[in-house]
Amino acid sequence: MKLDAKSLAISFGIVTAVLWTVCSVLVALMPGPMMSMTEHMFHSDMEGFSWTLTWTGFFIGLVSWTVWAAAAGWLIGWAYNRFASSNVA
Repeated sequence: MKLDAKSLAISFGIVTAVLWTVCSVLVALMPGPMMSMTEHMFHSDMEGFSWTLTWTGFFIGLVSWTVWAAAAGWLIGWAYNRFASSNVA
């Protein structure tokens, strides 16, 4: 079975764009709880830090994360196809 690397790249990009948007909306609506969740995820104390969410930052993050995720999806598809068709066990 082969993976379509282009379709995988598009899927990764779309999912990442949706997750980035949801995360940004949550940060805008609930900055305190989202900072608390981030502290737990990073096992750190971020007292003194605050969110800086601007439209420019949102769009730069959206584009850059989407592009990198799509590239990762394509690379995963390419690598899978490369190694699945070889005799590497």
